[in-house]
Amino acid sequence: MQQPSLDRIETFLRDLQDRICDALEVADGVAKFREDHWERPGGGGGRTRMMADGALIERGGVNFSKVNGDQLPLSATAHRPELAGQSFTALGVSLVLHPRNPYVPIVHMNYRFFSAGSVWWFGGGADLTPTYGFAEDAQHFHRALEAACGRHDPSFYPRFKAWCDDYFTIKHRQEMRGVGGIFFDDLSGDANFLQAFWEDVANSFLDSYLPIATRRRDLPYGEREQQFQLLRRGRYVEFNLVYDRGTLFGLQSGGRTESILMSLPPLAAWVYDWQGEAGSPEARLKEDFLTPRDWA
Repeated sequence: MQQPSLDRIETFLRDLQDRICDALEVADGVAKFREDHWERPGGGGGRTRMMADGALIERGGVNFSKVNGDQLPLSATAHRPELAGQSFTALGVSLVLHPRNPYVPIVHMNYRFFSAGSVWWFGGGADLTPTYGFAEDAQHFHRALEAACGRHDPSFYPRFKAWCDDYFTIKHRQEMRGVGGIFFDDLSGDANFLQAFWEDVANSFLDSYLPIATRRRDLPYGEREQQFQLLRRGRYVEFNLVYDRGTLFGLQSGGRTESILMSLPPLAAWVYDWQGEAGSPEARLKEDFLTPRDWA
């Protein structure tokens, strides 16, 4: 099976990080990214970019990493046990944005490539986590992803949307983390075809998210909305620390902890036995948005 070019993948991911960071700085209008270069003991390293205290983004990170090692960590071999003990190379760009305004949704994006011996695969996706749900925002986000998938294989979007709905579920809460998006892993086969698809969906990120952020960033809000935002951020923390495969892989592979945990919000809250007021926007989030729906 033809192997994708690691040089091409690395060039694409570094450029993707540059383009997204440039666009986010323009959109925010106040904050700039801080850049840290780091090296991983055992092989590889990365380029972490963090933004904080902006007009749009309260905290956000856009990370590039390329790591290699003599043995895949448990998080990678749990679903591919035949690769236990193999040396590996992993490249990716991971992004999480925690907006200032509670009406602007949290967004997560990750696109990655793994190679272990003669085996390789693409993975990735993007998903949206609103504090307050708007159907038109969920529709816009999903339709952008559907269009990018459809340019390559019409079966990809429904398949990867369902995978995302299942993956980004907080099982101990019996609710989805947000309104989903797409998620895929272990994608191998025709290298040129799959890389073209993978690059296209990664490139669709700015068009899928920035119009939503622009539409919601100036909506007025008060203490009630801020407190609910902290509660929903708490749910986000629970998922990332308990279930997220990327977080587990980063920690188990000896990656830079500060870069891995950039996905966590600056502030979060947990309220004992929280129950939303019936019919309120807060209660409707779970009722109307945190179960699988055909948004596209």
